[in-house]
Amino acid sequence: MKETLIKLLEENEGEFVSGEHISRLLGCSRTAIWKHIDTLRKNGYEVESAPRKGYRLIKRGDDIQPHDIKLNLKTDVFGQEQTYYPSIHSTQKVAQQLQQKGVKEGHLVVANEQTDGKGRMSREWYSPANTSVSMSLLLRPNVSPQKTPQLTLLTAVAIVRAIKRVTDVTAQIKWPNDVLINGRKLVGILTEIQSEPDVVHSVIIGIGINVNQTAEDIPPHLQEKSTSLLLESKKYVQRAELIAEVLNELEVLYKLYMNDGFEAIKLMWETHSISIGTYLTARTPTKNIYGFAKGITNEGCLLIEDESGEVHQIYSADIENH
Repeated sequence: MKETLIKLLEENEGEFVSGEHISRLLGCSRTAIWKHIDTLRKNGYEVESAPRKGYRLIKRGDDIQPHDIKLNLKTDVFGQEQTYYPSIHSTQKVAQQLQQKGVKEGHLVVANEQTDGKGRMSREWYSPANTSVSMSLLLRPNVSPQKTPQLTLLTAVAIVRAIKRVTDVTAQIKWPNDVLINGRKLVGILTEIQSEPDVVHSVIIGIGINVNQTAEDIPPHLQEKSTSLLLESKKYVQRAELIAEVLNELEVLYKLYMNDGFEAIKLMWETHSISIGTYLTARTPTKNIYGFAKGITNEGCLLIEDESGEVHQIYSADIENH
C-alpha cells in the first residue's frame, strides 16, 4: 500500500491529491492514509498536507525499504521478496539463514547499515548508515559448482551497467570482484555457495556499494583506495533507485546466462575490465605471478602469460595492475 501511495504522489508531484481520491484508489480509510503519510515522513519523505486539498509530495526520501526499492523494480523474480533491516551485522549471514529455511530464488536481504560486513578473504567492508548499499541476493541456479565463479563476473557487469544508467558514471571491473572508478574501489562483491560435489543448492551474492559518502565519511586508511558515487559524480544518488536498477540488470543477465551460457557475459565482462590486456601481478597464497593478462576462461579464471611464455590459470589472487 505504501508503494502504491508513493507512486500516486510521484505521478502528481507538485500537485495536491485529495484524501478522498487516495482513499478510493487504495480502498482504505482517511485515518489509514494519514498513518501511511506519517510513516513516509518518518522515512524522510517531505509530504505537504492541506485542508480540502489533500497531500502533495515535496521531496522523496532516501530510505531503502521494500516499498522504496519496488518503485523502480522491473523484475519478475529478483527483489520481489525482500527482508529489510535498519541495521544488521551482515546481510550475507541473514541470507544464509533464510536459505536454510527454503526462501525462494531472488529473495533480497538489504540493510541501511551493516556493522560486520566482510569481503573476500574475510576483509572488513565498511558500510555506514544512510550512505551505502549493503545487500545479499539468493540464487538457486541449475549449474555445476565449478561454474559458480561466473556469477561473480556476471554480477560485476550488472552493477557497472546499473551505475551507468542511474548516474552516467563509467565504472570498471578489476578481476575478480571489484568495481572501480579512477582506480579507487567503489563496489565489493562476495559470492558464497552452498553445494555438494556435483549439485549447487544455492548461491548468495553479497554486494556493497559506496553511494553517498563524503570524503570525511571514508576512514583515513581507506581514502587513497576508496571512493563513492557522490564523490565521483558530484551528485546525490537515490539508493533505492540504484538497488532496483542493479536487480533489473542482474535479472536480465541471469536469464541470458541460464538460457545461453557464459559466452555473452564473458564478452561484456572483458569490455568493462581493466585487468585484461595489461601487465599485472597476481598474488596467490603460494606465489606471485607477473605477466600479461590475456583474458578469462569460460569458468572465469584469469589467464596470465608470464615472461617465459607459460600461461597460468588464476583461480584466486590479489591483483596489482602495472
